[in-house]
Amino acid sequence: MGPASAVLEILRGPSFGAMALELVKLMVPIWVALLLGVLVGWVWRPKWANLAVAASGGLNETSRTNSGGGSFSASAGSVQASIHKKVCSEAPATFSSSSDDKSGLVNSDDLEHLCRLVELKDGGPDWIQMMDRSTATMSYQAWRRDPETGPPQYKSRTLFEDATPELVRDFFWDDDFRMKWDDMLLSASILEECSTTGTMMVQWVRKFPFFCSDREYIIGRRIWESGQAYYCVTKGVTCSTVPRLSKPRRVDLYYSSWCIRAAESKRDGQLTACEVILFHHEDMGIPWEIAKLGVRQGMWGAVKKIEPGLRSYQKARASGEAPISRCAFMAQINTKVSEDYLNSLDSSSSSSKKSETENKTLNSCEKNQLGKKVPKLLVYGGAVLLACSLDRGLLTKALIFGAARRAGQIGKR
Repeated sequence: MGPASAVLEILRGPSFGAMALELVKLMVPIWVALLLGVLVGWVWRPKWANLAVAASGGLNETSRTNSGGGSFSASAGSVQASIHKKVCSEAPATFSSSSDDKSGLVNSDDLEHLCRLVELKDGGPDWIQMMDRSTATMSYQAWRRDPETGPPQYKSRTLFEDATPELVRDFFWDDDFRMKWDDMLLSASILEECSTTGTMMVQWVRKFPFFCSDREYIIGRRIWESGQAYYCVTKGVTCSTVPRLSKPRRVDLYYSSWCIRAAESKRDGQLTACEVILFHHEDMGIPWEIAKLGVRQGMWGAVKKIEPGLRSYQKARASGEAPISRCAFMAQINTKVSEDYLNSLDSSSSSSKKSETENKTLNSCEKNQLGKKVPKLLVYGGAVLLACSLDRGLLTKALIFGAARRAGQIGKR
């Protein structure tokens, strides 16, 4: 075909309006497929998309809160110090407890969770032992596990010879005395307390290595008593009265809880020892692999400081030299629960865990079935629209439907 023939063929072609109409017909199925893809993607969006939206909302709220406060970079330390002085000088606030024990800072749900951890029935991954050390009057074992989401979790079992559960309970709760043996704790203050349940809200500032800024913790804590066993829950909580500063950096995800109970001594088999089972995890804002390395390297050095502190506390309490601090006094206000109640919590949590697992399995099966059906609907629907839009004869339509049928059968294979 020569140039002249080509020009004549072009001139015989459809007008501009007809060409525009054909282009519109061709673009319709593409736009329909695009809108369907956006709709399906929104309905079946992954969980991390919701988390990202929530995180961005939290950051915006934080920025709005801090926007009216001016610059914190130069005066963060002085502002934080003034806050501590104000909190320490004023009397702690008192909040009311809920009658059904389901609301408030720390409630029966937290007790249930700790009981499941102690009984190894929380449904998490297996614990991997990472340390087994002992001294003449103390033995220590530690485990770690890595959940699918969240920071690494740690479990430890410490056995103190010649110590009562009540003394160890007060020792771990006493922030004033803790600052004498825990060199990482820079300051501690009581923000709120409940004289009925013993629930407290405290503020900690802990010292971190030189390459990291100090960390601030707003902690809610409470103790339940069952016989000679004490279930002590401490976890990170929100507090609107204490502003969030750039330094020290606040740790929001924090969990550190103990089960303290009498145990048999390794020397004579009598119930003269005290067993402490600790569960701990927190998001310090450090890469988790680096945090795991630091914990492994410094764990025994930090643990060795606990027993000398406990023995000093034991002597001071026995001689009456040191008065009981406010935190130690609050540690003696416990919510008493029976063993039958703890057993009922364990049985109810097991049944709810089973039903939750079954619901998740059913939902995943239904989603998989819907996930198989939706692509087929899109493929066949797009094929119909494309075949109706293109006017190229029966052979073209047959080829389009054949390709759509083969594409729809890919999932079966």
